[in-house]
Amino acid sequence: MATLAESFLADLEDLDEDEPEQESESEEEAAEADDGMDDIETLNFDDLKACAKLTSEPRYNDVLARVRAAVASAAEDGAAAERKQEGPLEEDPTYKLLVECNRLAVDIDNEIAIVHNFVRDKYRPKFPELESLVHHPLDYARVVQRVGNEMDLTLVPLDDMLPAATVMVVTVTATTTSGKPLDEEALGRVMQGCDMAVQLDEDKRTILHFVESKMNKVAPNLSAVVGTEIAAKLMGVAGGLLALSRMPACNVQVLGAKRRTLAGFSSTTAQPHQGFIFSCPIMATTPPALKNKAVRLIAAKSTLLARKDAYGEDPSGAYGAAMHTEVVRKIEKWQEPPPAKQIKPLPVPDAEIKKRRGGRRLRKLKERYGLTDVRKAANRMMFNQAEEEFVDGEDTIGLGVLGKEGNGRLRVVASQQKQKLSAKAQKKFKSRMYGSSGATSGLSSSLAFTPVQGIELENPQARFGEMDAKDGTQSYFSQFGGFRSIKK
Repeated sequence: MATLAESFLADLEDLDEDEPEQESESEEEAAEADDGMDDIETLNFDDLKACAKLTSEPRYNDVLARVRAAVASAAEDGAAAERKQEGPLEEDPTYKLLVECNRLAVDIDNEIAIVHNFVRDKYRPKFPELESLVHHPLDYARVVQRVGNEMDLTLVPLDDMLPAATVMVVTVTATTTSGKPLDEEALGRVMQGCDMAVQLDEDKRTILHFVESKMNKVAPNLSAVVGTEIAAKLMGVAGGLLALSRMPACNVQVLGAKRRTLAGFSSTTAQPHQGFIFSCPIMATTPPALKNKAVRLIAAKSTLLARKDAYGEDPSGAYGAAMHTEVVRKIEKWQEPPPAKQIKPLPVPDAEIKKRRGGRRLRKLKERYGLTDVRKAANRMMFNQAEEEFVDGEDTIGLGVLGKEGNGRLRVVASQQKQKLSAKAQKKFKSRMYGSSGATSGLSSSLAFTPVQGIELENPQARFGEMDAKDGTQSYFSQFGGFRSIKK
């Protein structure tokens, strides 16, 4: 069994064997880094062709030559251009050329930005404030191309390039600038960059004109809704009509979106989801409050129309025209005010007399389910006096004027009005209280307690009319007595 020291030695030997491999890898990485640094060092930023290489690529010249040839052949032979394509869409040479043109248009935009940075850096010693006054790359290139080394801008006409307000600001700023004229070599590089930017813009216009002229044949339905220019841009960014037809509507909506928020500024007003569809003709006539809703609708319809065009279901474009009418009608419907609230008339009253029950039975029922005196007293409140309350679980119940009589009791004094009983009810009540035989109850007493005389003797039968009040004898004409018939 190996000891601890032997295991440590074995680990050290393994580390010694791995070191040469790591050294060789680090040497290769250093060599690659040196090659990259050599490329950066050998790159000449004073040479425009070293920075902008698109115009020297074979693909650029080949696509432009094919576009010019297609435009010339279409102008000469219009019937041949109108022939119907047979077979898959991917095999159509016109479709392939359109896809390449869209990709090249994107590359031209990037190349114009590179050339703009080159011209701006080289022209900054002459007029450093110009880049903050003229922001568009092509306008900047045209202004520099016309101004050149001239220090007095009042002698240079710029009205056909810039707005009048911008021309005035540029002219006034040029009188106080700290810039100095450029030498012939630097000025030549600047003019070369300006010429390249203008030429790239012209080539891009030629490509887009060709694409727009062919979009009515390649994607007639999609072009009917968003326009040929927007349809060409969507197809170019998506990578073709088939790729566009496979994309969901939420992705089609943001195709071509750019984040324009500047560093340090608020992003509250920024709208990062504005793609190419926001520039279509329908969106130009849509109110700002409905633009987000309308762009979702147009993106969804564009996806359906791209599928129609990708598989050639409707080459006439009639479906796209109907869809355009439907989208415009929906947006107009959204702008309509809501319908006015209609005043409904009251229903016709019933002329029939409703049956309402009355009488003794109804009065008895109302007395049974009516408010008691206790409830009426609890519902009343006295002015400038706090009512008593008690807590019942989570509820606090007020007692109103109960207990406000001064005796401290909750009992309500009964009404002085005696309840009038019928003869049958009185007889039943009498028999229940004093027995059925009519004899005097054993609980009755001849002693009565009165607040005036104290204890006094009384005939208990006189209260119920069993005896006359004068002689104390029983009378047939008592209060509760009646006539009797005697059989002979």
